[in-house]
Amino acid sequence: MSERREFLEVIDADEAHRRFRDALNLTPVGSETVPLADASGRILANDLLAPVDVPGFDRSNVDGFAIQAADSFGASESTPKPLSLIGGVIEPGVAPEQEVTPGHAIEIATGGMVPRGADAIIMIEHVAVTGSGKEQGAIEAQRAIAPGNAVSFAGSDIARGEVVVREGTPLTARETGTIAALGFDRIEVYRRPRIAVLSTGNEIIAPGQPMQPGLVFDSNLRIVSDTLREIGCEPIDLGVVGDNPDELRKRVTEGLEFDGLILSGGTSKGGGDFSARIVEELATVVCHGVAVRPGKPLCLAHHEGKPVAVLPGFPTSAVFTFHEFVIPILTTLTGAPQKTHGEVTARMPMRIEFDSGRAEFLLVTLLESDAGWVAYPMGKGSGSITSFSRADGFVTFGRHEEFVEKNAEVQVRLLGRDIRPADLVVIGSHCVGLDRLLSQLRTEGFTSKTITVGSQGGFLAAERGECDIAGVHLCDQDGNYNSPFVKGAVDLERGYGRQQGVIYRRGEARPDPKTAMMINRNRGSGTRVLIDELLSESLEEDERPRGYHYEAKSHNAVAAAIAQGRADWGVAIESVAELYDLAFEPLREEQYDFLVTRSRQHRPAVQAFLGILRENGGRFPA
Repeated sequence: MSERREFLEVIDADEAHRRFRDALNLTPVGSETVPLADASGRILANDLLAPVDVPGFDRSNVDGFAIQAADSFGASESTPKPLSLIGGVIEPGVAPEQEVTPGHAIEIATGGMVPRGADAIIMIEHVAVTGSGKEQGAIEAQRAIAPGNAVSFAGSDIARGEVVVREGTPLTARETGTIAALGFDRIEVYRRPRIAVLSTGNEIIAPGQPMQPGLVFDSNLRIVSDTLREIGCEPIDLGVVGDNPDELRKRVTEGLEFDGLILSGGTSKGGGDFSARIVEELATVVCHGVAVRPGKPLCLAHHEGKPVAVLPGFPTSAVFTFHEFVIPILTTLTGAPQKTHGEVTARMPMRIEFDSGRAEFLLVTLLESDAGWVAYPMGKGSGSITSFSRADGFVTFGRHEEFVEKNAEVQVRLLGRDIRPADLVVIGSHCVGLDRLLSQLRTEGFTSKTITVGSQGGFLAAERGECDIAGVHLCDQDGNYNSPFVKGAVDLERGYGRQQGVIYRRGEARPDPKTAMMINRNRGSGTRVLIDELLSESLEEDERPRGYHYEAKSHNAVAAAIAQGRADWGVAIESVAELYDLAFEPLREEQYDFLVTRSRQHRPAVQAFLGILRENGGRFPA
């Protein structure tokens, strides 16, 4: 039996940050010279000084005539000022040999070099040409102009010796264009830190490998690697390794040769969790166990001043701890400035309780209500892959806080620099048909955000003005769907019918509800209301079906549990039973409708959604 080890020492998040930073060399990893064509996205390694003036000469901004401004004083259309015309035209790229003396003018094209003696350009529209021909004639200035008119003077844009781009600036097209204008074809940038990435665990397989029961496709390596690219690092893919100490030790030793090493998995207390132990052998651990949730098993270490981190294996825990503890360090190594994404004040629409004794980081998605921002918890757990990707920010609660009251104001730390609200916000019951409608909406150029809280939660969200649309399917005792429950400033839009039924594995006898294992739906969902109605005579604790307290939050979760043999029967819609190739026995034709928040009906995305819905004519969306 494998040895089980506790965390070395669970410490506060602030202490973990301090120890990690104090142990590391936080200077950029070096610089390199690259062609300007390859510099976009890199970080400038030194202040860039202009070696020349830009423009490098006094330049005409218009097509016209170079003159001495004093010769135009008092000129107008009724009293023009005559000037003798010097032959020739000053074209761009040619240094003029002529000199403009008082009473004379010479034609000049846009971008041409202003000749000696001239101090202004009069536009061709403000001149009349006289005489037998332009070459040997004269012009009349019909407008008075001041010295410097339509002239860009040498060095007026960029002066020689001026700092044009500062060290640490991320180079975009704006900076590279300026650098090109100064004549540089190569530029010194910070080298991208090379960070090795490794996923561990017997249950982890790489995408593309054949799936088997009990295994999961690895997403951590992909998320971490691509995030490294986004912040200016170069990820080194060390692949996936099972709980094999010898192979893991070999991969970790290889990873320590780079500028940093990030592992995920194998940092908890299980007997097969080897990553933290092997890192402890080969590097110096500064903390193993941080009083945060999610992410308590985090292990931070260093090797010769280079960062080493063992992230928890669950995706949300891994991504959160990576962003909170590791990315700020790696950003420093790239030479880029630290980014602060700011905070917003939002209202928490429900009471949230926590485990005391450790800081809680609650991922939230932000919605705009009529009264300001609302922070909805992303409550899918540390194993969720989508929670972090769909979150807008997180709320931090101290280790001694046990709850936050409903409607309390909270400070949301943003995960991105900008909050970009979705065009359409949908809260309520999940349905495959709704997913199809939103996909059609996307083809019309509108984005959407969905939060699945059940039909009852959808009614409440719509009444509070927290969403544009709410998907609902609640039935009263007389068999009337949704309309009896509508109140507040919302309207009911008829959706489509769908069939709810008992589902079980195809080819097997219909399960006996008294003996077979069921999987229930979550409280607050319309399907749970239907289930409890059908089981009304057997809801005493000793008569409830086996598995009654095992609640899934979607039709798909019910179907997956039955298909995988973790349950024998449940209630779901027919389209999901077909998707999982399960037997289906109809229970009730129900109506899935949409509440529309009245104050938001005018929004283009709402109107587009309703148009798509009405085109379906009450049918389940194809």
